Amino acid sequence: MLRFRACSPPPPLPPRSALRWIALVILCTGMLMIILDGTVVNVALPAVQDDLGFTNSSLAWVVNAYLITFGGLLLLAGRLGDLLGRRRVFLAGLVVFTVASALCGLAQSQGVLIGARLLQGVGGALTSSVILGMIITMFPEPREQAKAIGVFSFVASAGASLGLLVGGVLTDALSWHWIFFINLPIGVATALLALRYVADDAGQGLRAGADVPGSVLITAALMLGVFTIVEVEGNGWGSTQTIGLGAVALALLAGFVARQHTARQPLMPLRILRSRNVSGANAIQVLLVAGMFGMFFLGTLYLERVLGYDELEIGLAFLPVSLGIGLLSLGFSEQLIMRVGARPTLLTGLLLVLGGLLLFARVPVDGRYATDVLPSALLFGVGAGMAFPAMMTLAMSAATPQDAGLTSGLVNTTQQVGAALGLSLLATFSATRTEDLVARGAAEATALTEGYQLGFTIAAGLVVAAIALAVVVLERVPAPAHDPAQEDVAEPAARVLVG
Repeated sequence: MLRFRACSPPPPLPPRSALRWIALVILCTGMLMIILDGTVVNVALPAVQDDLGFTNSSLAWVVNAYLITFGGLLLLAGRLGDLLGRRRVFLAGLVVFTVASALCGLAQSQGVLIGARLLQGVGGALTSSVILGMIITMFPEPREQAKAIGVFSFVASAGASLGLLVGGVLTDALSWHWIFFINLPIGVATALLALRYVADDAGQGLRAGADVPGSVLITAALMLGVFTIVEVEGNGWGSTQTIGLGAVALALLAGFVARQHTARQPLMPLRILRSRNVSGANAIQVLLVAGMFGMFFLGTLYLERVLGYDELEIGLAFLPVSLGIGLLSLGFSEQLIMRVGARPTLLTGLLLVLGGLLLFARVPVDGRYATDVLPSALLFGVGAGMAFPAMMTLAMSAATPQDAGLTSGLVNTTQQVGAALGLSLLATFSATRTEDLVARGAAEATALTEGYQLGFTIAAGLVVAAIALAVVVLERVPAPAHDPAQEDVAEPAARVLVG
């Protein structure tokens, strides 16, 4: 005779205030997986090339395939979060990203790997586009919101440098396949925990903003724009392909803006961009992220090709950047924003990032880590740790519960556009300078170093432009005063996503 025992009930959930912070950790874990994947792939590219027989030109598509779908879908994915429910879109993205990671790890041919990377970009866009919107909805009280955004900013910015270390360890100890396989347990665990601790939100429904023509226009514009930018290194900025495709992308973008003026339910209400702080912070992010590639992309090449560092040594060399970002993002950024305001905090951070890049622009052929790299890394880490939380706070300052996902998607979109622009701009000018010097008979190490120096100088120029934009465009907003009574008012709003 069979006997059935009643299943024990699940353990009780923590108090609501603690639950929001648990949910924040879960969301940031999903974001960290996406961020790490971008940089660990870069470290493993030589091993991928040797194993699957990529040429130098085709190898770029291991990165570009991901960037095109990821950057092209972020804005649409953010809006889908508002319409269908942000947790649902987040979970769907985790599933797609995890499955695609498994396909990448199992790939034994170039076509399978590139196809899986395209799919991975779709999952990454769905997952990351809604996270910032979920965070500001869960933490409407200014001080808690600043602290939560600091945690998110640490993950988003420090994850890039941590990825260099993780990629080096996995590639050296196991193989390049494991840079993708490591996503499987993280993705599954994050999805299960999100189901448990992040409450479902119904969303507004597709009828609240299912702008199909607008969706097609902006997705096509962004995908084509990212494709054009990532192909610049091979074609040149003045090539017929670059100019022609760039013009088509701009025309599609103009068509999208016109559509938003006339659509009854626009995909992106243009009132979002009327805020000087929102539009200004997003424009600043494009320039800052583009400049940051001077540190991560060119810095990695300098350490590898000039100083002879291996993958693990490069990862360790950039560890002070992560530590600096972590110290400021998690320890002091919230206090600075609350005390002096987001705009002064952002400007101070940008100035420190500029100082780090200017120091890096002076690296010699026979550079030493302690004197020529470490000071730049520390300045850069501290500056980024101040700049990113303040910039995120400004970029999300006008978001309402109805369009928080869209605003979050916009922030992620400008970040990816900046990354693609910085990679193409700095790589092209740096490589051109190096080739000219080699043609004149300069030694390879000297030519490489001077090429990187030019790239670092251009990166510094981009940050100078970001500083100028911050001074001219951003509005002076007083630092928010902490009111304990607001915590009681904020509690019902937090139930939108967590409860």
